[in-house]
Amino acid sequence: MTAETAPDASILPLDVHQDVALLTAAIMDINSVSGNETELADAVEAALRAIPQLHVVRDGDSLIARTELGRPERVILAGHLDTVPLPTTEGARGTVPSSWESGIPGEGVLYGRGATDMKGGVAVQLALAATMFDGGAVPSRDVTFVFYDHEEVEAVKSGLGRLVRNYGGLLGGDFAILLEPTHGTVEGGCNGTSRFEATTVGEAAHSARAWMGRNAIHAVAPILARLAAYEPQTFNVDGLDYRESLNAVKINGGTAGNVIPDRCVVEINYRFAPDKTPDQAEAHVRELLEGFDVVRTDAAAGARPGLNHPAAASFVAAVGAEPKPKYGWTDVARFSELGIPAVNFGPGDPLLAHKDNEHVDADAIRECLRALRSWLSA
Repeated sequence: MTAETAPDASILPLDVHQDVALLTAAIMDINSVSGNETELADAVEAALRAIPQLHVVRDGDSLIARTELGRPERVILAGHLDTVPLPTTEGARGTVPSSWESGIPGEGVLYGRGATDMKGGVAVQLALAATMFDGGAVPSRDVTFVFYDHEEVEAVKSGLGRLVRNYGGLLGGDFAILLEPTHGTVEGGCNGTSRFEATTVGEAAHSARAWMGRNAIHAVAPILARLAAYEPQTFNVDGLDYRESLNAVKINGGTAGNVIPDRCVVEINYRFAPDKTPDQAEAHVRELLEGFDVVRTDAAAGARPGLNHPAAASFVAAVGAEPKPKYGWTDVARFSELGIPAVNFGPGDPLLAHKDNEHVDADAIRECLRALRSWLSA
């Protein structure tokens, strides 16, 4: 679907004027596992195009909706539509459709895939878009709403990355807020992330005559020993402490139960503070694993917190809680690359993201909406 194509008239738009917790449940009930975002994107587009003050552009299953009020400051509110796959554990509550622990819609804890990551944030975006102009109100800032696909998979598929390439001119702004779950606390910037493969090579032989070969799996022992002994460092970046981590995450080697393996690969993930570039992070890993064949397979730069920007400072003051660092990588890094200071702020406990019992408290979603609405209208 292109920017000019109107949505299918048969699509029933979401009721974006209902209670935001109920709206969250309605959004969760539309299965949008990565690669399956079209139905939800259609519903979001229909809701946005019903708001006359917004200029809406669609690219694939990603959308940009902008106010054009001529305000001196523009804020970007962004969130992804997709989720990780549904749980396979029998009886898991973090699935689709959603369910209320109390049995009463809108009361208490809401369970289901995307409850924290990040259908609550998407619901807050839509509720803000729908009510910004209620009662003749006029926002004090211009706002760009961004909804995008394929966040939970490899970066090359990112809908936000595609929007930057195809509609970068519509993504300019003074400050960006990514509504990822943060327990209602501002989390500035994010760590960078990189992946590596360390490979050992041996010589195949029959396991009954092992001395005729060289075991490549045994040869990775020093790699694992160095990683196990590694002590993560913490770096203060613009007033926030970012803790790093460096870990083996997968090992692949061997061909059969009676063959000495001639090759083994250790996959490694390094989460590095935003004061480093991906190349500096790679140099650090290579130094630790000197003597081994190491190849970088993926990398994404982190983002400095940017909390000294006036818009960021005013937002932190409005939220009222002490800002924290974001240890995981998020798309605030993409906005940082565009020169836009960005923070994470959204409802739900990030430690519950992707869990089989993923859930969020209804009041946390309402409080997130209240904080953003209050700040945007100030």
